[in-house]
Amino acid sequence: MVLTVCVGSAVMVAVVSVREQVPVDPALAAGAQASVAQLGRMPVVAQRLSRDDYHRDAFGPAWTDAVSVADGGNGCDTRNDILARDLTDTRVGAVASCPRAVLAGEFRSPYTGKFLVFARDRKAGAVQIDHIVPLALAWDMGAWSWSLSTRTDFANDPANLVAVDAASNQDKSDAEPARWMPPDKRFHCRYAIQFVTVATAYRLSVDAASRAVLAKVLSRCARRR
Repeated sequence: MVLTVCVGSAVMVAVVSVREQVPVDPALAAGAQASVAQLGRMPVVAQRLSRDDYHRDAFGPAWTDAVSVADGGNGCDTRNDILARDLTDTRVGAVASCPRAVLAGEFRSPYTGKFLVFARDRKAGAVQIDHIVPLALAWDMGAWSWSLSTRTDFANDPANLVAVDAASNQDKSDAEPARWMPPDKRFHCRYAIQFVTVATAYRLSVDAASRAVLAKVLSRCARRR
């Protein structure tokens, strides 16, 4: 489907490297430049108007494999797909939701730069999967009008997901860019690119304050060559 093509192509941009170098590589600068153009075409609302009818179930079963986006229907739940993509030095094994689930691994959280070791049987919750465009924010910005299948695809689209440390994920909650950006500024370029790419592909609106924040970040990143 169209959304899969548009959004799925952005995954590689988001996970190439957690730590940006200075100057930023030309591909990242080009991605930022493209996102500046996308941001300019996004519908803008004066401010986020939080609806009072959001509920997680509106986006389908958590981490379901029954979706039409990238990696959907591959026999593994979405959480394990993202752990397998983002973690290194992994050990895999079979669990009920995935025959090749990540049992252990390590990674550096892109939001904070902190190095983390993941073990399914020991504090697995220290590593969480974040929606770059939060579900509640998407709901407020237009997802309330989508079909259940589109919302389920959105919630499990790899282009909108990244493994992060639990503390920063909980600190972010459902905040828009005007209220929250990753603590590690070295990830701002990639975060802004992914946010705009996903929001554009799913035709979401953006609030004026967040548009200003994203435009500033992307313009700065686009100039680094």
